[in-house]
This record gives sequence, structure tokens and C-alpha cells, in this order.
Amino acid sequence: MNKEKRTQIFSRLKEQNPHPETELHYSSDFELLIAVVLSAQATDVGVNKATDKLYAVANTPEAILVLHEEGLKRYIKTIGLFNSKAKNIIKTCQILVEKHNSQVPRDRASLEALPGVGRKTANVVLNTAFGEPTIAVDTHIFRVSNRTGIAPGKDVVEVEKRLMRLVPEEFKQNAHHWLILHGRYTCIARTPRCGSCIIEDLCEFKKKTSD
Repeated sequence: MNKEKRTQIFSRLKEQNPHPETELHYSSDFELLIAVVLSAQATDVGVNKATDKLYAVANTPEAILVLHEEGLKRYIKTIGLFNSKAKNIIKTCQILVEKHNSQVPRDRASLEALPGVGRKTANVVLNTAFGEPTIAVDTHIFRVSNRTGIAPGKDVVEVEKRLMRLVPEEFKQNAHHWLILHGRYTCIARTPRCGSCIIEDLCEFKKKTSD
């Protein structure tokens, strides 16, 4: 895929949704961090249902530490892997209080040092909370990048590196959101909705559908 075609793709995605946002509910950097940690192998809808109740009673590192691990589990038990996520969140809250003055750090190394925070979560926080032009590659972005030909790669790190190199600079800040939403609602896993896709004529997927 050439630069001109990529530019057209992102221009259309921007025109359709000029100000894309995460579908996770949050009102602070800390709430975003916890929501993203919880979203691993879970839906945003499911996470929001849990965090809406959790954040009403505990939305700071100190408040979640007061709940303790068992108390936290009661709020997130509907989310997959809630046992390990509760353990990681408690450890993360302890580190935030002890090392970062209860603030979410803005650098990748400090974020990735937090339990339960990997490269993808760090990228989401850096992008959404701090406005960094990072691209967090999840299953949706991995699929869309490979299927369309925007930035094919054999694993998420390779796709991320190619996106960072190939996405035109003017679109890099919001590319992550556009691609996730496109993969979630249009370029879906089993049967992509090519017939209703605004970039169908630019996409290089060979087995297009009429849906």
C-alpha cells in the first residue's frame, strides 16, 4: 500500500469521526489506567459496568488500597481474569503511592514497571491521557492493519512499528482510536462489513463481502 492510499484512508476515517475517543469510562488518568488494565481479554462494555460502580466508591490509589484485594474483587468479579487483575491493581496502587506521589507516570518505562501494565496498556495511557502519538495494537488493530494492507506484520510489535513509521504524521495522534473502532464495528473478525465500509475501495483485502 502506498502513502497516498494510506492518507486517503485516514482522511476518510477522520471525516467520519473527527474527534475519536476511547469507549472506556474514566474521569482521571488513574481511572483510565485501571480501566485499561481491566480491559485485557474483556469488553469495554463489561469493564464500564464494573468501573462505574467501583469508581463511585474508590477512584484513587489510596481508596482502592482501603478496599484490599478481596474488596476490589467484589467490584470486578464479572470481568475475565479478575483474580490476577485484582492482585496486579493492588500492587500497582501501592507503587503509585510509594514511588509516584499517587500520580500516573508519564514515561513508558515507569508505566511498564507497574504490575499488569504491558506495552499495549502503556501506549493507551500515553496516547489517551497524555496526548502522545503512540499506537496501541490490540486484536482489532492487528486485524485491520493486516487485512487492509495498511501495515501488515506477523505480530503486534511489528504492526505497531510499521504503523508508527507509515501512518502520516497528521493522523498519528488519533490513528489508534480510528483503527480500533473500525475493527470493532466494521472490519469485524468473522465477516467484515465491506459493503458498508467507507474505505472499501482503498482496502487491499481480496475476499470482500457485500454486507
